[in-house]
Amino acid sequence: MDICVKWLDYYPVGQVLFLRFFIGFIPIIFIIPKDKIFSFYKTSRPGLHAFRAISGALAIIALFLGLRELPLADVVSLTFGGPIFVTIASIFFLSEKVGIKRWSAVFLGFVGMLLIVQPAFIDLNYYYITPIVFCIFFACVAISVRSLSKTEANYTIAFYFTLLCSLLGLGTIFFSDWIMPTFIDFVLFFVLGLCGSVANLLLTQSYRLAEASLVTPIKYLSLVFAIIFGYFIWSEVPKILTLLGASLVIASSLIIFMRENKLKKQIIAPRT
Repeated sequence: MDICVKWLDYYPVGQVLFLRFFIGFIPIIFIIPKDKIFSFYKTSRPGLHAFRAISGALAIIALFLGLRELPLADVVSLTFGGPIFVTIASIFFLSEKVGIKRWSAVFLGFVGMLLIVQPAFIDLNYYYITPIVFCIFFACVAISVRSLSKTEANYTIAFYFTLLCSLLGLGTIFFSDWIMPTFIDFVLFFVLGLCGSVANLLLTQSYRLAEASLVTPIKYLSLVFAIIFGYFIWSEVPKILTLLGASLVIASSLIIFMRENKLKKQIIAPRT
């Protein structure tokens, strides 16, 4: 998904947002039970759905902007900081008590993120803020999903998120010059929508079927793929500080995940 977003950077962000989520409806339709096909959208918590959807939309927009302007490996590395902000948000919104281990992990993660965003201070590249904005809104998503998942089905949560993002993207047709996609670009948009939606569903399911301590290290392989594709497609060579910072952020997230897993709390995957 990230590769397609970066590749299609000559299309307006709103158009990319719309097609990502409009096509993303396809996998969601297939996971709705047959006996719920006419009632899957019913909910008693519309306000929290709206908060989750708006937070998720803002996170995705920030991510898309970052992918257009920054090296792929830098963006992927910074998004690993999601659990750091979730830990902080859980203190204020869920009144959770955070011990010395998780506070140490938060500090370690922030040091790693500062190493990655070093070009923001040297080259005044303010786009390095966008993946951090993604992490902040991701924390809002995680907190709301923790609450919604107690009463709402996965497909209901995914439906409202996908619907709002599609409508937000569609609304930009009046403010930006949309471009008619070529056949190859339409294929990329199709891959973008399917990959984004399917990956999110699979990641959520993986945390239901396996321990977070097993799933999370595998998920961090995405940095390896980001480095490989970034090098071969855009000739991006990750800086030493980026790799060092990514290592600290990953270590921080792993500490938080293992600690929460030990406490038997629900784990929220670090991606919207």
